[in-house]
Amino acid sequence: MRAAPLPVRDGLGPDRVRMPADVDAATIVEFLQAGHPEEDWAAHMAAGELVDEHGRRIDARTPYQPTRFVYFYRDPAPEVPVPFPVHVLHREDGLVVVDKPHFLATIPRGAHIRESVVVRLRRELELPHLVPVHRLDRMTAGVLLCTSDPAWRRPYQELFERQRVRKVYEAVAGYRPDLSFPQVVRTRIVKRHGELTAEQFADEPNSETRIELVERRGELARYRLFPRTGRTHQLRLHLAWLGVPIVGDNFYPRFRRRCADDFTDPLRLLARSLEFTDPISGVAQRFVSGRELEF
Repeated sequence: MRAAPLPVRDGLGPDRVRMPADVDAATIVEFLQAGHPEEDWAAHMAAGELVDEHGRRIDARTPYQPTRFVYFYRDPAPEVPVPFPVHVLHREDGLVVVDKPHFLATIPRGAHIRESVVVRLRRELELPHLVPVHRLDRMTAGVLLCTSDPAWRRPYQELFERQRVRKVYEAVAGYRPDLSFPQVVRTRIVKRHGELTAEQFADEPNSETRIELVERRGELARYRLFPRTGRTHQLRLHLAWLGVPIVGDNFYPRFRRRCADDFTDPLRLLARSLEFTDPISGVAQRFVSGRELEF
């Protein structure tokens, strides 16, 4: 993907809009006004913050450019602040490892833009190129690995793609006396575009998790989870598959909506540790979350 011609501002990069080939517009501004009338395009142009993909400023007379891209800054809608901090576990050269709280999105997306790890840390640490090299669900807490130098991004991404990272999770979930541990759960997980939840089936598995029982407290238990694959919602689904859904899970086994300002019942799922051989230095690395799950 072509690098954005406008820099990151206040933790956020510019928006990008493609100009379709089948639109009848004489100028770029005419096209933008028709599609996004809520924006003050005169102000964007006056500030020099409406540019084409080569970084050239666009004015009211710039001809329409089919199939090309236009870039500009857009202020996101107001969001409910997530009242929990992101703890930095490690920061050296181009590597930043953090301990993410529950309820905070990893990347800016949908209704969660400023309230994301990426935007917060770009602002707080003054690292405009910071990006995560893997994902944690918004409701999952724990260790998240990021890079702050674009040249470092690919080597760390390849660690996860090639399954060379030992990931250990913890969860508090239900307890069933008829289940024996440790055990390995393998299912086929299907996540359809546009749907919030995923489905899983017993045939042709594409996901695998080893699950260990750590301790039991009445009707609840603490589990240690070792995912071999990284499917969407895999750990939530696998524990629900066993009939012991994770405490605080509003997706499985049944979906329930949660108010945006409700931070009272977090998903009891924690990315406890990441362990790998550093692709840059060759040194063995292990990072551990300092958070604890509540029973």
